[in-house]
Amino acid sequence: FALSERAAGSDAAALTLRADPAPGPGSGAGWRLTGEKCWISNAPEADFYTVFARTTPGAGARGITAFLVPADRPGLTGGPLEMLSPHPIGALAFDGVPVTADDVLGEADRGFRVAMDTLNLFRPSVGAFAVGMAQAALEATLAHTARRDAFGGKLSDLQTVAHQVAEMALRTEAARLMVYAAATAYDAGAPGVPGRAAMAKLLATETAQYVVDTAVQLHGARALRRGHLLEHLYREVRAPRIYEGASEVQRGIIAKELYAAAPPPTGEAP
Repeated sequence: FALSERAAGSDAAALTLRADPAPGPGSGAGWRLTGEKCWISNAPEADFYTVFARTTPGAGARGITAFLVPADRPGLTGGPLEMLSPHPIGALAFDGVPVTADDVLGEADRGFRVAMDTLNLFRPSVGAFAVGMAQAALEATLAHTARRDAFGGKLSDLQTVAHQVAEMALRTEAARLMVYAAATAYDAGAPGVPGRAAMAKLLATETAQYVVDTAVQLHGARALRRGHLLEHLYREVRAPRIYEGASEVQRGIIAKELYAAAPPPTGEAP
């Protein structure tokens, strides 16, 4: 899913990868893609890339086209990026990569809608990934606090610990239900999918960050050792709050959807 660029992450409509008309008779000659993409999942190992490029300069989100580009297309190269956690993410370089009308996904200049519709599906799936991390951290914490001796009893006997574990469970279950609701709405084609997807992604990823961090605190130094489950989760949990739209972007989407669905004002508020 090749949407992001070094200078066009959260502001995806600012992308600059160019789709210049290819030389040749008529419009059937297609385009040549020139520029770079960054933070792309499965680059450079993927067999195909969904690439979003600017076909109409100066048109903002309305001048972007989505192309399905095979990885072996001439002029397309890439390399992996070293990340905090070893996600398969890389950068792509396009040096006059040829594409034709047969490679267009949807309609020319309407590719931004393809991207947004795809993200409406991706976001609940990221939420599910985050809920899984929260659940793993919660289960590890339940086991640890129930058997760890401290202050003449078990850690779980301490009210401050038990209440923290209860809060972890509460937030995890709430995030799980939000993810289920968003996924169900997407599958049913229900109204309000963008807002529901944003809520699911936002709540689940922020919850996972809280639950994993709390789990590390309750485990103490052992959770910081290389190879411990929570050391692994602590590195993994940070990225989902950024990719597929950062938490700040999700709040913007939620607010936009709320105001769009609200009835028009009828007069001065009391």
